[in-house]
Amino acid sequence: MKKFFETISNIWKIDELRNRILLTLGLLLVYRFGCQIVLPGIDSTQLSQLASSTDSGIFGLLNAFTGGAFANASIFALGIMPYISASIVVQLMSIAIPYLQKLDKEGESGRKTKNQITRWLTIGICVVQAPAYLYGLEAFGVQDSAFVLGKGLDFMVPAVIILVTGCVFAMWLGEKITDKGIGNGISLLIMIGIIATMPQSFVQEFISRTVDNNGGLMFILIEIILWFLVILASILLVMATRQIPVQYARRTASGGYEKNIMGSRQYIPLKLNASGVMPIIFAQAIMFAPSLIGKTFNSSAAGQWMEVQFQDIFGLAYNVLFGLLIIIFTYFYTAITVPTNKMADDLKRSGGFIPGIRPGKETGDFLDKIMSLITLPGSVFLALLAVLPAIVVKLMDIQAGWAMFYGGTSLLIMVGVAIDTVQQVNAYLLNRHYDGLMKSGKNRKVA
Repeated sequence: MKKFFETISNIWKIDELRNRILLTLGLLLVYRFGCQIVLPGIDSTQLSQLASSTDSGIFGLLNAFTGGAFANASIFALGIMPYISASIVVQLMSIAIPYLQKLDKEGESGRKTKNQITRWLTIGICVVQAPAYLYGLEAFGVQDSAFVLGKGLDFMVPAVIILVTGCVFAMWLGEKITDKGIGNGISLLIMIGIIATMPQSFVQEFISRTVDNNGGLMFILIEIILWFLVILASILLVMATRQIPVQYARRTASGGYEKNIMGSRQYIPLKLNASGVMPIIFAQAIMFAPSLIGKTFNSSAAGQWMEVQFQDIFGLAYNVLFGLLIIIFTYFYTAITVPTNKMADDLKRSGGFIPGIRPGKETGDFLDKIMSLITLPGSVFLALLAVLPAIVVKLMDIQAGWAMFYGGTSLLIMVGVAIDTVQQVNAYLLNRHYDGLMKSGKNRKVA
């Protein structure tokens, strides 16, 4: 414990890191404050039915992603999901549209242009989702009397503008955290919203087990132990790597090669799950669509079936499709984020080679094959953890809100984002000759 506090003290000694952490915490606080501000023209005292309607099911998950803003009819009710949806669309379009493929090759300038396209597409999605959310409040049990100004244009137009602006502001907060703070801003906004719902979910489960005599304290203890085991499995999934050995050589005056010029053998660490939690976020964003489509066309038999099957996030159809999407997106995201050909070219230029593999194209093909092989078990394991809440609900009769933290989208996002943030803090400590958070808290001696 003493070493831990020494490490925290070391973090505070680094001015840049301290300022980044304080900025991140401040912007997250602004976001959480905005989640509590109800839209002008809506009576907050009449939203109890909306809160109860979003306790479980797919809209309960959406409410968790927005940190309760969805159920509060808040200015951040749309959350950051329109931005996630826009990012998915742009990345999928990058496969087929040559202009976007060209931007990928232009480096930093191309990335900025793609980000700008994503922002504009986010606004377009918000313009569609904002009025749909406002008109859909009635379906969640919100009475017309809750709309103080009615549902005329004098209310709808300003409300839509506020919702769109709220999403854009949340997007801006996320980008500022990424650029000026610590960690991935968008992921942190989602994580902080999920964490905000965690205490209430645990209290509901505790009451169910103790007050209602549904297992008692012993069952609560078993659930907590199982929860920590799932966290450990999630950490192993995020951290696991396959080490590819690399040797270095240089041409000698006689025309041969002098091997091992860098001393001991080096390794390329290829992650078992190189895409992190992004496949789950992408898949979850798409999983909102079947239920909404079914609700829109519920006059038909197919629409009613879709609404029933995909509104239950613990149902069989929902989780089978969810798992398949996660596997697909894991391969897709790994393919666009792990440039095996570039890795092979960099190795060749630096005189590196994988023993038994020719430098250049053959090395790229070899790395691509290895990534494909290790991505399969990684994606399947990721999918199993994502659908684990549905399994524990069926087997252990756990409350729906608390079950979402047994693997699933909620826990994996929390673990993945936390590890990514800790690694960034760790890098700052190591650069300043301190041991990181995952080591002892002693100062390193500079040679």
